[in-house]
This record gives sequence, structure tokens and C-alpha cells, in this order.
Amino acid sequence: MQHKLLKKTLLAASLSVIIAPTVSFATNGLAPTGIGQVHKAMGGAAVANPENTTSIATNPASVTAISDGYDVELELFKPNRTVTRKALPPSMGGIPSETYKANEKSVFFIPGGGYKRSINNKVSIGVAVYGNGGMNTEFKNGPTFISGGDPGFPPAGTVIPFSRSGKNSGINLEQLFIAPTIGVKLNDKHSVGISANLVYQTFEANGIESLAGGSADGSRFTNKGKDSATGIGASIGWLGQINEKFSVGASYRLKTKMGKFKDYAGLFPDKGRMDIPAALTIGISALVTPKTKIAFDIQQIYYSDVHAIGNSSSKRDKSGNPMPFGSNNGPGFGWDDQTVFKFGVKHQKSPKLALLAGYNHGDSPIGPEDTFFGALAPGVVEDHLSLGFEYKLSKTSKLLGSYTHTFANKVKGDLMKRQPFDLEMDQDAIGIGYSRTF
Repeated sequence: MQHKLLKKTLLAASLSVIIAPTVSFATNGLAPTGIGQVHKAMGGAAVANPENTTSIATNPASVTAISDGYDVELELFKPNRTVTRKALPPSMGGIPSETYKANEKSVFFIPGGGYKRSINNKVSIGVAVYGNGGMNTEFKNGPTFISGGDPGFPPAGTVIPFSRSGKNSGINLEQLFIAPTIGVKLNDKHSVGISANLVYQTFEANGIESLAGGSADGSRFTNKGKDSATGIGASIGWLGQINEKFSVGASYRLKTKMGKFKDYAGLFPDKGRMDIPAALTIGISALVTPKTKIAFDIQQIYYSDVHAIGNSSSKRDKSGNPMPFGSNNGPGFGWDDQTVFKFGVKHQKSPKLALLAGYNHGDSPIGPEDTFFGALAPGVVEDHLSLGFEYKLSKTSKLLGSYTHTFANKVKGDLMKRQPFDLEMDQDAIGIGYSRTF
């Protein structure tokens, strides 16, 4: 039996690696609102709310509380990304505003799944495979910016397009997690679990030659094709059953040190390194009626601890001089840590049909002081509303679905801090999944 389990686990992981290059999205900054169709439909509330094998991705201890089985899913994700260069007053050149769309690639497919098997009545193992982060922008024409006359750039007041090569401007970041997991029941009410996060990420930048003048290595800044990096991290979790109606949970994903994007050593700090930030999630779920469950999570994502994400794009050294891209502890995207609130409801409408709804909020990690480089990764959305269903096909199988609308949000750049862009984004996502128990 263990040999068959290993074969199935490796097969699931292999299939996900094959289809993973389609993964690219941004909701709570670089992170999804939730993982798994049920959790997405419930606003991402999952850490104390084990539903199926995809719950492992949020809380490794969930592997002890779900039925043996597997899940597969596919989500269609459509972001709308807009960047507006501010108008400059006559005293600053009198240049009118201009708006650019970064939607040359507008639809993305996000796969995912999980598998779980009980070893005995105390120990369970499983694996979750999912896209944990990403970002994509592609401008056909633009954006352009106004030179401030810094070293390596044309004279102040010159209108400069990002691209000088005729390529579309933009970036594409994709992250795949494969998380083999083991969980142990400490007693009838408490469980713990741990996952090894096997991470594969790819990155590509095109058409941003005009920014290369601010790099320590302009030859490895843009137009280098797709590069990849791998890393190994871990997540730990706890799940507690307070009584028949209330559950609590907590999980912590450690910061994952990734290999370097060597082809983009002139873009990312520390010669091409982009690590995966740590994240802490705590939550509670409650059966408020025999047919209705609510769940609530709070998640903290530590973007500021990753140089490539948290360092300001206009970072300066101790002498006050601009630091070049690619330097040790050099400029990044300037994202703040993000606190995310996730709330979800599941109501059993009939023996076969459950209806789901959720709300998710996290303040934009990008502030007015860092919108210039944010034009390449405008992850500024804050409010998400989701709906979904769970339909029982048989005693052992279910059909799952979710829809999430992310409301438009705009962050206006601070001209006084030389941030000429206003960033705006809204999103829609629809997904379908199949859940099977043994």
C-alpha cells in the first residue's frame, strides 16, 4: 500500500510541475486569498477549517482531520492592471498624464490539488500542490516616465519609454509549491503537522532597458528570457477542537531561502535572490447552527523581510546616494508587511448542496512612496468578495466551484517623492474542482 501511495503522490506532483508554467496571479500582494476551491469561496478562511486535502496547504495539521482521498482543481484568473503617469504642472514641464494597460496577457490558468492517506489512527501523510504566488504585467506601449537627471539617465525632463528595444514591457513571476506533509494526533482534540515546502519559481523581465542605467549589472537586468530558481522551506501547524462546535488553528510558514535568478543578477538585490516571505496565520471556526459554519482567519505576511520585495526601489546608502539594482541589500519593490482578514460561511442547503460565501481584506502593500517600480507589479488590490458551492455527486465524490471578484483599488504616487505613477487593479477568478474520498 505504501508503494502505491508513493507512486500516486509522485504522479500528482509530476503532473503539477508539467502544468505549473501557467501559474501567475496576485491577490493578497503576491499570495492567493486562499488555497482550494472551498477555501477560496470562503474568503480564504482555512487554518481552523479543514475541508479536504487542499487544506494541507494552509495548515499542515489539517491532514489529520480530513478524509483519505484526493482533490484536483483548475482556476481561471483574469486581472485588469492599469498604470497612469501623472500630469506634471507647468513648473515641472507641463507634461500631460497618460494611461497604460498591462493586459497583453489577460487570462491565466491556475492548477492545484492534494492527496492524503492515513497511516494509522494517529499518523497521516499527504501532499498539496499549488501556486502560492506570482505577478504578471505586459505593456504593449509604455509606460513612459520623466527623467530626473540621475546618473545613467538622460537630462532631467526627458520623456523616456521603459522599452528601447521594441519589446513589450513587463515581468512574469511564477511560484509552485509541492508540500509533502505529515500530521500527528496528540490526543482526541489536538493535532500538529509539518510540511516540507519544495518551491520552484521562474522569472522573466522584458522591455525595461531604460531602467538598466540604475543597475550594478545592466547586462543582466532585462531581456534575458525565463530564469528559474528552487528552494526548500517548511510550514508547521496546530489544530485544536475546543468542543463539538468550535475549532482553532495556527500555522507558520518559515521564510524560504531561494536560489538566485542569475540571469537577473542586475535587477534583484543580492545578485538575483528573491526569497519567499514568512507568513503567520491564526483562526477559528464555529458551527453556529447544525447546518451553518463560519470561519475567520488573520494572516500576517512578512514581505519586508525579503530584500527583493520589501526594500524601497529608491533605497539609498548611508551617504544618501541611490543604491544600484542588484547590489547587496539593494533596491526592491518597496512592499510593506500585510495583515489579511479572511471571513467565510458554509451553509448546508440540502443533503447534496452546500453554499459558500466569503470576504477577504488586506491593505495594499504598496504605498504612495513606491509606485514607480510598482508599475511592473501593481499588487494594490484590497477587497475580495467570493461565492461558491459544494455539490455531492456520490457518497465519495463532490464537485466544487468558486467565484471571486476583487474590487478595483488605486494607489496614487507621491510626486514629491518622485513617484509619477498611479497604480490600479481589479480581478476576477472562477474555479472548478473535484474531490474524492477513499
